[in-house]
Amino acid sequence: MKVVRSGRTLLKLGPTLGRWCFFKSQPRAGCHGQCGLLVQRRLVSLSAWNPGRRDEWHKAVSNAEKIVGYPTSFMSLRYLLSDEFSNVAMHLRKLVGTKHPLLKTVRGLVFDGKSNLQTRGLLVLLISKAAGPPRIAQNVSETEEDMISGIYPSQRSLAEITEMIHTANLVHKWGVVNLTDLETQTCNGVEQDMEFANKMAVLFGDFLLASASTALAELKNTKVVEVISSAIAELIQAEFTGLKDQHGNAVLGRTTTMEDWYTQTYLCSGALLAKSCKAAMELAHHNLETQNEAFEFGKHISFARQLQEDLAPFLGTDDNDNAVNPLSAPAILYLQQEGSHCVELLNNASINTNNKKVYELIQSSPVIEETKQLCIQEGQKALESIHSFGSSEARTALGKMVNAVTNV
Repeated sequence: MKVVRSGRTLLKLGPTLGRWCFFKSQPRAGCHGQCGLLVQRRLVSLSAWNPGRRDEWHKAVSNAEKIVGYPTSFMSLRYLLSDEFSNVAMHLRKLVGTKHPLLKTVRGLVFDGKSNLQTRGLLVLLISKAAGPPRIAQNVSETEEDMISGIYPSQRSLAEITEMIHTANLVHKWGVVNLTDLETQTCNGVEQDMEFANKMAVLFGDFLLASASTALAELKNTKVVEVISSAIAELIQAEFTGLKDQHGNAVLGRTTTMEDWYTQTYLCSGALLAKSCKAAMELAHHNLETQNEAFEFGKHISFARQLQEDLAPFLGTDDNDNAVNPLSAPAILYLQQEGSHCVELLNNASINTNNKKVYELIQSSPVIEETKQLCIQEGQKALESIHSFGSSEARTALGKMVNAVTNV
């Protein structure tokens, strides 16, 4: 990453990227041309829970929120209203007019105009209620009298922690501009704007991660701390799987397979949700078998969700002007079908006139139907993993959310 040495402030770019950069001054408004081109990114992770059948998804989420007791958009409200966040928000106001991606990232964290995005915490709450209290209570610090809507207070705290970790990862990942993308001759003030905004992205993400870490320690459960800490480590590991170039763009290798897709998806999103579900069972002192079942549910619904998202551009639900993601499941399946000679075509779709051609080639191939079947299979595995939880409105709500994701 390029750094501008006009000062002595050195700041590490958060735990999820592990880079270093320099920052110097506050932004100045007034120049949008180069800046606007610089920050045009597809914030794929922000729409991670936005299935094509939106009405069905909204209905499932609304029903689930009633079951767990309150809207998940309020989940992190007490952190957002803290004095520390107020200071961050004050500095964020200075970025208005710079078109830095941090503003778009923050604006879309709770609601992007299409779907509620805090559904990871919602799933943790739902599976907590579906599992209920343990059949044999041993060394339980919370009793059934402490439960609110069938969920222990510690499990609600865990759901908040999960959302904060996810949000911090998004801010560090999508809210920072790589300064090497700036041209040598830029208009006056752009470089200062980008440096200051990068600093705010780092501080904002680190604040959320620190808050999550503090709340995690307050649960006073070393096993839960270990499980969630390993999920954070896997979020970091996702940045170093060799499926990105030096600018952070997704790239296919000649030997990339669906096994790589499953590994990348698990590290990016599956690990956090799966291990949060498992930790929720540990907080209620369920046995290891129940914990593993919850883990499997979180993992498989994450795979199903990502497969659905990867399919969306090829089913006409998204604008095909967007560049083909070479690491999407249809693209990788197409690579496996056609051979390594099409690697360059898939990797370069976003920088030449082949984008429409690539869409047409993939759409007309059998890989679309194959991806649909994989999505349905992952949804079935998710439902099978919680079959032993017993019939309840919470388990039914989980089933409806799975069905909304796999209805492709």
